[in-house]
Amino acid sequence: MKQILILFCVALLIVSCKKDEEKKENIFIPRDFTEVEIGLLLKDSTLNVRAMELVEGYKGLFFLSSTGKGGMIDEGEVIYPVEIDEDKEKLNFRAFASTKDAGFALSIESPAYLYKIGEDSTSIVYQENHEKAFYDAIDFWNDKEGIAIGDPTDDCLSVIITRDGGNTWNKLSCDILPKAKEGEAAFAASDTNIAIIGDKTWVATGGKASRILFSPDKGKTWDVFNTPIVQGKETTGIYSLDFYDEKNGFAIGGDYTKAADSTANKIKTKDGGKTWQLVAQNQSPGYRSCVQYIPGREAKELVAIGFKGIDYSSDAGEHWKHLSDEGFYTLRFVNDSVAYAAGNKRIAKLTFR
Repeated sequence: MKQILILFCVALLIVSCKKDEEKKENIFIPRDFTEVEIGLLLKDSTLNVRAMELVEGYKGLFFLSSTGKGGMIDEGEVIYPVEIDEDKEKLNFRAFASTKDAGFALSIESPAYLYKIGEDSTSIVYQENHEKAFYDAIDFWNDKEGIAIGDPTDDCLSVIITRDGGNTWNKLSCDILPKAKEGEAAFAASDTNIAIIGDKTWVATGGKASRILFSPDKGKTWDVFNTPIVQGKETTGIYSLDFYDEKNGFAIGGDYTKAADSTANKIKTKDGGKTWQLVAQNQSPGYRSCVQYIPGREAKELVAIGFKGIDYSSDAGEHWKHLSDEGFYTLRFVNDSVAYAAGNKRIAKLTFR
């Protein structure tokens, strides 16, 4: 009996040691990037890019300029400029999204146009002539259902939705959306006002009030959550939002007229956006127009970008390292160390090391 007990204890010890070893192997260790290599892909005086997206089936990206032109970079080949609509003047594109069948280009001001761009044709699938129309961002839940958001024209944020692959779009009634506060709108700074994980959707507002609109069911019902980010002026608030999963999200902004000010311009959530906490207060970076989680890095690693440079965090945004003074407006990650960045007069490939 004594021998059996001894053998049983030894077996338990071995199993326990194996479990401890497995836990050690599963411990996530963030990296510590110290530099970013900036490889210029396109430089052109007519470029002013805040909208771009990696498109399924390509190894590169599509992008849109505020001058009304588009372009593509695929395996190093650059195609630019491409006219979206030769019959329209002063098209200012700040938002772009795609499905497996088409791309969707959204202009900002009245009349606001939403173009569906297919392989063989381009057509206007939504137009809004309201004098206050100003659209900021667009995204898709899947190949059939998508959402675009803009500044209020009535007493709520402008939200349009498609359920048929982008062929038709309908504007949501203010009866089902949270009422906008005075001076609350959104920023068309980097096409990152919308974050989608599964059916869940988060929309960032800014200006005199800066909040998070949330829908758990692809835009059918909505709630709204307050944030502690700097607000109160037309130029303050959230400029960019990203979610890593259904719980972990990060937002950045500030006041672009006071770009060095890092007071209350970075916030994060761990409960799906219900509550937000200020992080890295009075620590660089100041104003940034885009923030993105690095994919596959357990919601620990982020990159923030703006016209004052590029910054990196390895601890979920609590501390930041300035990697470059080179300015851009927006970025999208290809993998866990390479991203595309776009801004004024240029598009580049960023490699983090």
